[in-house]
Amino acid sequence: MISISAFSIAQRFIGFKEAAGAASNPQILAMLRLDENWPAGDETAWCRAFVNYVAWLLRLPRSKSLAARSWLQVGIPIQLGQAAADNDVVVIQRGDGRQPGPEVVNAPGHVGFFAGYDAERNLVQLLGGNQGNAVSIASFPAESILGIRRLS
Repeated sequence: MISISAFSIAQRFIGFKEAAGAASNPQILAMLRLDENWPAGDETAWCRAFVNYVAWLLRLPRSKSLAARSWLQVGIPIQLGQAAADNDVVVIQRGDGRQPGPEVVNAPGHVGFFAGYDAERNLVQLLGGNQGNAVSIASFPAESILGIRRLS
């Protein structure tokens, strides 16, 4: 039996990016509109739409919301030491660090699939959308983690 993880599917999208200028990438619009019909273009923050889309492709639980922190209510909570580049989603604070904690869902955030942890530099790597206007692997301070959720 072949097992396909959310991480392995998400990797296929690395390098996928927003359209330049006033145009919008139609696939990003499709991701955004999977659960909401209001996004008019790919300038809308789409990190959570990307995670929802990958989860949808695999019939995994998903937030069905365009709020990044909505992922704090999906799946099983796990600790950083348990995280794997498989079906684990990481939600981090976005902004200046003065954001509310994980109990507040309606606040700025960012979400992506766990891609690794650099303990020496205390950085978590996320494979996610809307990282530099593209799907990429990027590093974030581990202290910005609001929660890690395992999808199953």
